[in-house]
Amino acid sequence: MNTYTSYLLITRDIGQSLSRIEAQPMVSRETAYYRENIEKVKTIEEFVADDRLFRYAMKAHGLEDMAYAKAFMVKALKEGIDEEDSFANKLTDPRYKEFVKTFNFARYGEETTSFYSPTTGTVNKYLRQTLEEEAGRQNEGVRLALYFERKAKDIDSFYDVLADAALSKVVRTALGLPDLLAQADIDKQVELFKERIDIADFQDPEKLEDFLKRFTAMWEANNPGGAQNSIAALFTRPAAFGVSTDVLLSIAQMRK
Repeated sequence: MNTYTSYLLITRDIGQSLSRIEAQPMVSRETAYYRENIEKVKTIEEFVADDRLFRYAMKAHGLEDMAYAKAFMVKALKEGIDEEDSFANKLTDPRYKEFVKTFNFARYGEETTSFYSPTTGTVNKYLRQTLEEEAGRQNEGVRLALYFERKAKDIDSFYDVLADAALSKVVRTALGLPDLLAQADIDKQVELFKERIDIADFQDPEKLEDFLKRFTAMWEANNPGGAQNSIAALFTRPAAFGVSTDVLLSIAQMRK
């Protein structure tokens, strides 16, 4: 089964696809635990102390590989996102800001876990994340297509694309551009993308579908016979500034 067909089988009835994931024993157990306990959490300290809850939330936001860095995440949560120079707002990886926005203890305090985003919203994200990871074990191109389809509505500029290694991989592949391009000047990359595609196309469902069809065709051409290069690194970016999280935390502390 080719990449585009596999992608279509999943997205044609995304509700059914997610239900299949939720029915898996391990996913079902972890989701039940999260649903039963998240609203009991009233502070940041309680949140990170429950490793099972915290890891579930981190995976839901694509940050599973950073679940060990609790001091890093505590600092981000405590500073919130209301101040422009807060820790999460300084990080180039938007996943951290999204996580802090969801679990905004800095703004809402004890009420934080009573809202939709930290409860049902996070469960939905966890299921989608798990679905994409499972698809990637069969075909990494399908995972990339699913990820791009999910993120497309939030893409406002090609700088958003370049800030996300997985998104930029999809665009380069669809446009037939080499991965070495990622080392070029960012502004030059943006200009090259602009010459070949209209950013507004990502907001149009039909044009987005055409774009992903183009991507999957190019993916197939670049990976003949099912050969694949691991894309795991595109989704596991523990260094938001290209340096270790320990250094990041130290820098953030010095800036206080």
